[in-house]
Amino acid sequence: MANFRNTLRAMVLGLGLVPLVAGAQSEADFSEIEPIELRLAHVVNEQDGFHIAAEKFKALVEERSDGAVSVEIFPNAQLGDERTLLESMQIGTVDMGVITNGPVANFVEEIAVFELPFLFPSREAAYQVLDGPVGQDLLDELERVNLKGLAYAERGFRNLTNSRGPVTEPSDLDGLKLRVMENPVYVDTFRELGANAVPMAWTEALTAMQQGTIDGQENPVNVIHSFELNETQTHMTLSRHTYAPAIFVMGMPVWSELPEPVQGVIEAAAQEAAEYERQVNEEMEAEQLAELKASGMEVVEDPDLEAFRAAVDPVYDEYSDRFGEYLSRIREQLD
Repeated sequence: MANFRNTLRAMVLGLGLVPLVAGAQSEADFSEIEPIELRLAHVVNEQDGFHIAAEKFKALVEERSDGAVSVEIFPNAQLGDERTLLESMQIGTVDMGVITNGPVANFVEEIAVFELPFLFPSREAAYQVLDGPVGQDLLDELERVNLKGLAYAERGFRNLTNSRGPVTEPSDLDGLKLRVMENPVYVDTFRELGANAVPMAWTEALTAMQQGTIDGQENPVNVIHSFELNETQTHMTLSRHTYAPAIFVMGMPVWSELPEPVQGVIEAAAQEAAEYERQVNEEMEAEQLAELKASGMEVVEDPDLEAFRAAVDPVYDEYSDRFGEYLSRIREQLD
């Protein structure tokens, strides 16, 4: 993706649209552009990394467009859950959002390749793939469903929590009623691990945990912390079973109507905001984990990861053909 973006920036620089140097002001004359108001939505609260990314994006776009483009942020699922937001973007009633990768895969199946369990050994390995040709090709796939993929922020490495007891190996998940995202890879992964995987929207999951109708869920430390899941979930396992990207997405009905100078500013700002949010997430994780422990949450830091990896081998057998060249390209890049 880096080569693609450099080529794009060089092309538009020749047209006097955006600067090649990241962070510099656009050379375009935005005074000739009618004011544009963009509505950016996400489903989490103002302490979450998604909101941090959205605020960074807003600041960059408004500054670099000389105020011609304004961004209004709608957190806390004010405009709907993530699937609803994506559907609204497709028809142009919501302009854009920061969306977890899992729900996006309901629209473009191939992008769920990133959700395969234990695919990425580290954040750095994930960034290498996301910011490379594989990541860009998958963003481009969104256009066939009337969405514009702009950049990868992150939800992060996902971990298990539950209200029943410590989980150190797959057998501890037997019969555990676990909320997962509405994504078949997650459902199949946790069914292979022995859990009763229940796909549901996040807003519904919060209520279900409070009412005790589900035993647990899986999410990165930042989500567990920001939603204070320690109040209903007494146990966490640092399984780091999946690295979950998040995507800056815009609806094509809105994107296609934007002047080219504005498109250039938006693409550059989305990438910069995404990279900023990744850095913030990494810096905050250790502090958030310490606070969760201090609150009384019991944390299993050294689960039997080899047993977990072996248990999910059938997931790779099931999905290898579905993801085709994308999985093989990722493995080649990581070797």
